[in-house]
Amino acid sequence: MKVTRVQHVIQLSFLPRFFPVNCYLIEENDGLTLIDAGLPFSKKGILQAAERIGKPIARIVLTHAHDDHVGALDAIKAHLPHVPVHISSRDARLLAGDVSLDRNEPNTPIRGGVPKKVKTRADVLLADGDRVGSLQAVAAPGHTPGSMAFLDTRTGALIAGDAFQTRGGIAVSGQFRPWFPFPAFATWSKTLALESARRLQALRPTLLAVGHGRMIANPADKIGQAIAEAERGAESAAPQRRG
Repeated sequence: MKVTRVQHVIQLSFLPRFFPVNCYLIEENDGLTLIDAGLPFSKKGILQAAERIGKPIARIVLTHAHDDHVGALDAIKAHLPHVPVHISSRDARLLAGDVSLDRNEPNTPIRGGVPKKVKTRADVLLADGDRVGSLQAVAAPGHTPGSMAFLDTRTGALIAGDAFQTRGGIAVSGQFRPWFPFPAFATWSKTLALESARRLQALRPTLLAVGHGRMIANPADKIGQAIAEAERGAESAAPQRRG
């Protein structure tokens, strides 16, 4: 496990050389907010990191309900049974293994590793704009129907889940990167992912922290490049009108 700290944000990266899966500890006055729960073996590293910081994990927040973001959730919840789990109301269904779609959603099958054996259920269902400590929840559907990002209102740091990736080159969710194609394969709606990327760009984050890849400080230019590339891809994929 590789640990990287930028201000209040501590990135815990598992398998960083091969298949980097990140979760985050966000330092608050009353303890730590754990964002995502990594892989099934991640429990030990997460708890040890919190112990080294010297603060308890006060809450668990999930960006979305794919296996590589909830892998150690049951084990951590068993160790910390009174710590509340937060997830968007939409992805709470996905956490329970429900892959059904709403009528107003794109009729595209949900992709990626949908949990089949996770027993933990959310204690708090989040909506766009809700606050969790110093974090503001921001709806960012696309990778999954209920994906969320979290903006640290103190510093402007954005923990974006899989709305972007930086491994293999920065990309909007759904944009293929040969050196790390897995987030693209697991993206439900490229169209909604691009809309969400634009919304996150408008927040003007000072730091971009994602589920796969390194953190980027002052990411405005990189985010702009990723969105421009995704827009070009969307244009080329659109049916051509005949005049």
